[in-house]
Amino acid sequence: MEWGTTAWNVVEAAIAIGAGLLSGSIALIAFGIDSLIEVLSAVALLWRLLRAGPRATAKEHGQAERRALLLVGFTFVLLSGYISIEATLALVARSAPETSPIGIGLSIASLIAMPGLGYAKQVTARAMGSKALAADAVETWVCAYLSAALLLGLGLHSLLGWWWADSAGALIMVPFILWQAGKAIQEAREEKRVCRTHEAPVSDCRTG
Repeated sequence: MEWGTTAWNVVEAAIAIGAGLLSGSIALIAFGIDSLIEVLSAVALLWRLLRAGPRATAKEHGQAERRALLLVGFTFVLLSGYISIEATLALVARSAPETSPIGIGLSIASLIAMPGLGYAKQVTARAMGSKALAADAVETWVCAYLSAALLLGLGLHSLLGWWWADSAGALIMVPFILWQAGKAIQEAREEKRVCRTHEAPVSDCRTG
């Protein structure tokens, strides 16, 4: 799932940024930046899973989980900053949502793929007892939400002239994203307290 997330978002970022540079679309470039932030989160989870596999000790599991949680928390901070700046600038400039066919196509593809992937990550995270994977699953759901907000914003702008709907919908998510960032960082600290001094059972290190 994490390899698939990484590949998906790398391709998505390349298409969005490339098309944005060719067409001069700031919105498409911003879409690509969002995809790169998702890549960082997926890479953090790949590192965690490769660093501490089935044969790893409880201490190794705890250390890998803690570092992955910190990295995912950092990507939540980046994502909230990106959304806040992008949406605020759009509201100040009274910019309507981007109507590029490529941007709409990428949003639809993301909205189709991300919910299923986010749910699968949540199920796997519970089975593994991995808070880092659970946090990454939330970030995948946020990606789906932003795609839905963009498409809804396009529809509301077309039907009712609500040019602000997309940006307002994105800003609503910022407090939740920051809360998830704080939660991930706090859970990383708990992992450190539990696993720093002794070889506790793996299940103990996972639950913190």
